[in-house]
Amino acid sequence: MAELYADKQIKLFSLTSNRDIAEKIAQVAGIPLGKVSSRQFSDGEIMINIEETVRGDDIYIIQSTSFPVNDNLWELLIMIDACKRASANTVNVVIPYFGYSRQDRIAASREPITAKLVANMLVKAGVDRVLTLDLHAVQVQGFFDIPVDNLFTVPLFAEYYIDLGLVGEDVVVVSPKNSGIKRARSLAEHLNAPIAIIDYAQDDSHREEGYIIGEVKGKKAIIIDDILNTGRTFAEAAKILERGGATDIFAVASHGLFAGSAADILEASPIQEIIVTDSVLSKERVPENVKYLSASQLIADAIIRIHERKPLSPLFSYHSDQEG
Repeated sequence: MAELYADKQIKLFSLTSNRDIAEKIAQVAGIPLGKVSSRQFSDGEIMINIEETVRGDDIYIIQSTSFPVNDNLWELLIMIDACKRASANTVNVVIPYFGYSRQDRIAASREPITAKLVANMLVKAGVDRVLTLDLHAVQVQGFFDIPVDNLFTVPLFAEYYIDLGLVGEDVVVVSPKNSGIKRARSLAEHLNAPIAIIDYAQDDSHREEGYIIGEVKGKKAIIIDDILNTGRTFAEAAKILERGGATDIFAVASHGLFAGSAADILEASPIQEIIVTDSVLSKERVPENVKYLSASQLIADAIIRIHERKPLSPLFSYHSDQEG
């Protein structure tokens, strides 16, 4: 397949945040990863060296802006600049996990909208297109003045649970906070299952006071969220569901950050299995009950469709048997 794209001037490059998913994307697409080196000087400055020509090529740079988010973001910006100065035809960035996307609005006085700032930086650096996976807030697409394609992982998760037989009225899809209702309803529609919501007497910082809206007693519960960070939201939701009579508890998230003591918190919870994509290569210990589903096939298909100027709409009902 590499020969098929050789005359179309497409090149993939991986930076350092998540080499694993980049290699999988390259393998699926049949396009070898380009040669690039990245290093830091003793004071932390980043130096990029592209070790092959990119003149006239359509470049796709794969980089999650996960921990350490600022290093990874700056590495991406510097690589973009290097490609532009080397006369690349287009520079497209593939960001499986888009850091700072949670800072998408002013929630309190004098707060920044950092997601918009990051968008401005990427556009100013010279990006022609952004391809990402499950943005925390879809409105972040509107922060850019260039095309942004936001792929969804719910169909990938749905296929996994359908294969396990977790479908129908015996299953309930649970949003662990009221802001995630749309995501929960999307998975529930795929599984022909009802939804439930965990709400809080005050706000979600008082998770011990959570209560369930919906029926979970005697059902198998699937908690769904986009970002699994400290693990506290999932763990507390699972405890509330256990008290509510759920028989089995599963959890799924698009991005597994597993920050700090998340592994300990989640392993102490009643969650039987946690599913995440490989969008983030966590630097922390990952819980033993975590299983990865690879998003590489989905992202590779999107890259090829973009390059061939084909619509991405077929990918929004995506089917794959690829696993990480």
